[in-house]
Amino acid sequence: MMPYTTRTGTGAVVASFGLAIVLAIIPLPEWLRYLRPEWVTLMVIFWSLAVPGRINVGTGWILGLIIDILYGTLIGQHALALAVVSFITARLHQQIRIYPMWQQALSVFTLVALNQLLVVWVKGIAGQPPKTWFYWVPSLTSALIWPWLYIFMREIQRRYKVMDERTGA
Repeated sequence: MMPYTTRTGTGAVVASFGLAIVLAIIPLPEWLRYLRPEWVTLMVIFWSLAVPGRINVGTGWILGLIIDILYGTLIGQHALALAVVSFITARLHQQIRIYPMWQQALSVFTLVALNQLLVVWVKGIAGQPPKTWFYWVPSLTSALIWPWLYIFMREIQRRYKVMDERTGA
């Protein structure tokens, strides 16, 4: 078992979140904007599944605040959504990890849709509901890319030896 203070692979985790944030804010043409997967949510889901002892509600909250600031949205709406998604994913990580890939993708669809539902709920309270049903398309695109993203990120996790400090795995 590794000592609790060891931070193996922290750079890989931080870099993956940084890349997800960049992919989330890169300008896209209007017609392509609705097809953009929820990159930050996907990274929170992946790392909450892989190392739930390291990536937790606080991580989701901080990443959500960063997204709120970068998008110029109401502070806390993405933070709330990512914190809830992180909590649910970490809570169910043992079940989700043993699912076949298509069931994991379905779980990811549900978690991303929940993320979007919480964001749109806060926007609705603030009087800014979405203008079109295309708002929900990123849930589908996120689920569709999940198998490839999962395989790629598992390789990153293995290569950089990202481990959960609680379990040493």
